[in-house]
Amino acid sequence: MRGLNRVMIIGNLGQDPEMRYTPSGKPVTSFSVAVRRTWKGSDGERHEETEWFNVIAWNSLAETCKQYLSKGQPVYVDGRLQTRKWDDQEGKKHSRTELVASTMIILGERRAPAGEPTAATADEDEFPF
Repeated sequence: MRGLNRVMIIGNLGQDPEMRYTPSGKPVTSFSVAVRRTWKGSDGERHEETEWFNVIAWNSLAETCKQYLSKGQPVYVDGRLQTRKWDDQEGKKHSRTELVASTMIILGERRAPAGEPTAATADEDEFPF
């Protein structure tokens, strides 16, 4: 049986995207997205919480995210979860769960001139793994 690892979120960017390049020259952009959830408790009180997602985009999608996204902007991101693990220089273990984006859609105003596409999709063969 095949598994399924798919995540879809709608939220606001927590900071401007940061783009860097791998040693082989592939662009990768990272940013965080805040997703707010509200509900009424059994006491009738309204509750609210915010969940933060670390998002990673590769190749042409990375370039699009860097060019068009900015802090506070509403965005839809679709992709898969990935957890990276590493040891720091002191031997302390770390892990980070990220949403590896395959699609990004700008939901609010964007920084680019009119006429540019508002959605971007990564091809499966673009991912380095």
